[in-house]
Amino acid sequence: MITTAIQAGGSSSRMGRDKAFVELNGRPLIEHVIRRIANLGDETLIVTNQLRAYSHLGLRTVPDAVSGTGALVGLYSALCAAQGDTVLVVACDMPFLNRALLEHQLRLAPQADAVVPRHQSQYEPLHAVYVRRACLPALEESLQAGEERVVSFYPRVRVLPVDEAVLDRLDPSGLSFFNVNTPQDLARAEQLIADGTVRLD
Repeated sequence: MITTAIQAGGSSSRMGRDKAFVELNGRPLIEHVIRRIANLGDETLIVTNQLRAYSHLGLRTVPDAVSGTGALVGLYSALCAAQGDTVLVVACDMPFLNRALLEHQLRLAPQADAVVPRHQSQYEPLHAVYVRRACLPALEESLQAGEERVVSFYPRVRVLPVDEAVLDRLDPSGLSFFNVNTPQDLARAEQLIADGTVRLD
């Protein structure tokens, strides 16, 4: 069973309002994400502490499983709540997710505990596939150690990087990892749509 999980827990301080509901091309960011991952898994959940704000989307919403802040807590919460052992995790502010790349990562899931793109020499941990039974204990160790970076538990699990050659083939634009964090990012996203660089259908 596969769970798809959308992380919607950030403070959105750089945007100035909840970025999940900032509109891009007339539709909230999170709805673009939902459309991009539709039917990739057997269930979809949203990790957020604002359960009521997301209830209209008709998806299962789950709060943080432990106290604390940050994406590491959000990832742990997603894996705790997931019904599937294979969990695709994406962020709510990534409207240009590339479905072919996500499908490729899911196909690789049996080969490792985590399948994570390495883009410009950096892991993309909120565009990754995690095996629940292997990653949860490692995440717990990181949280107990007071670690905050999402990748802090990676040395404790088998990580399969998706390298640049694969990324260039499946997502030549590199826009899968484009995050709308600021009003400037939003303006750029609108321009990418307007000039035809990205299609949203």
